[in-house]
Amino acid sequence: MPASPIRRLMPYADQARSHGIKVYHLNIGQPDVETPAEMMAAYATNIKVLAYGPSGGLKEYVDALAGYYARVGIKVAPENILVTTGGSEALAFVFQAVADPEEEIIVPEPFYTNYLGFAAMSCVKIVPVTCRAEDGFALPPRKEFERRITEKTRAILYSSPGNPTGAIYGPDELEMLRRLALEHNLFLIADEVYREFTYEGAVPESVMNLPGIEDRAIMVDSVSKRYSACGARVGCIVSRNKELMQVCLKFGQARLCPPTVDQLAAAAALRVPDSYFEHVRAEYRRRRDLMCAALDKIPGVVCHKPRGAFYSMVKLPVTDAEQFAVFMLKDFNVNNETVMVAPGSGFYATAGTGRDEVRIAYVLNTKELARAMEILALGLKAFNA
Repeated sequence: MPASPIRRLMPYADQARSHGIKVYHLNIGQPDVETPAEMMAAYATNIKVLAYGPSGGLKEYVDALAGYYARVGIKVAPENILVTTGGSEALAFVFQAVADPEEEIIVPEPFYTNYLGFAAMSCVKIVPVTCRAEDGFALPPRKEFERRITEKTRAILYSSPGNPTGAIYGPDELEMLRRLALEHNLFLIADEVYREFTYEGAVPESVMNLPGIEDRAIMVDSVSKRYSACGARVGCIVSRNKELMQVCLKFGQARLCPPTVDQLAAAAALRVPDSYFEHVRAEYRRRRDLMCAALDKIPGVVCHKPRGAFYSMVKLPVTDAEQFAVFMLKDFNVNNETVMVAPGSGFYATAGTGRDEVRIAYVLNTKELARAMEILALGLKAFNA
């Protein structure tokens, strides 16, 4: 079971804080945008007994989710939705449902690092297809996928808008994946938790709207980032494949039920007006632009402006980004302030890849983010000296 590159350096951060050093956390996608008031108000429930709920989720929440998806152009029925304890459990269930031990799932890298953990828990092998920073982390040609398909391949998994790259795959890229799924009899799994976080008018296409793959399209979703509610732990699996959903429901029965009160709060969040997302998108666009402008001024840094989510994979002028990350927490500060980043190698499955990269989550307000960028630039200069 791999340690998370997002969290495994936390002991260094804890030690820095114990010495009175402020740590600017660019390592984890924990938004500081306030959770919607509608959602928080729902936690003031009058429930007298907090009983078990249905294993597949509360009916009122599932019905509300179907309505939400219809509003964003994804037509699915309530029976196509299974509520999970966060998007993490949704991914773990899907891994176990589509593949037996030692079978394979192809994933473009860099990818959300916890895919490796879910694969380890499921005894499934992640087979990476490397995307390059120089290409804006676009998908490589079809031949790169085809040469990794074997008799053990069961699915292709992708994220769009992407964590950790912020990339959004276009129609041609999704058509390539759709045809691969059809021609090689594979499931196509889409991690779509950052749907609302897009910039310059980009509109991500859902896997659920790709034609001809209704029996093999699987969507994973979550309220964590959408409503700045990471602690709520409510996600879902969406698929029109009845057999797959029955298998996932059995996994759900084994863990009894997803959290009841959090589902009620998530249902209330679905009533948040579009103006909430307009404000949030504008705020993250400002943060993204500030981060990219600051990074562009640092010699040797390569940063491609993300089109979605709130992350960027950034190339640094270092040979070992993990050593740099530890240095920033253990040996460097500016007036008792320092920065924490996530080493890039943990977002790859190909050995030795991403050693000069870090993932930066631009989740701090603009004042703190600007300060963090200043400290990062000074830290790079000191590290390389």
